[in-house]
Amino acid sequence: MKPKKSPSFSLSLPVETADQVRAVQQAVGAQEGYASVNELLAAAVNRELRWLQRKHNGGMPWRGIPAGVFRPGMRTKEESRGSGPNSTGRTTPRGRSAMIQGEK
Repeated sequence: MKPKKSPSFSLSLPVETADQVRAVQQAVGAQEGYASVNELLAAAVNRELRWLQRKHNGGMPWRGIPAGVFRPGMRTKEESRGSGPNSTGRTTPRGRSAMIQGEK
């Protein structure tokens, strides 16, 4: 029996950011304990999640949302402006958040 596969996300990055992620992984990834770009990005996402939980949810995790709830693809103009059903109301990420978008 095959082991259960982890859920995955497909993310896009600006070329310069993707280049930097690969450069960081090659230069210091192993030294910092990251065996792969995926491990580096997962750690960054987890740090951001903890920060947002502390800021907006009393430090507690939100109830998870299963795959398939959000529609695939780019957000609509309405969602980007903060009025759509999947909108975050957040037009730009905090400075350190920009790197947390993965590589496609």
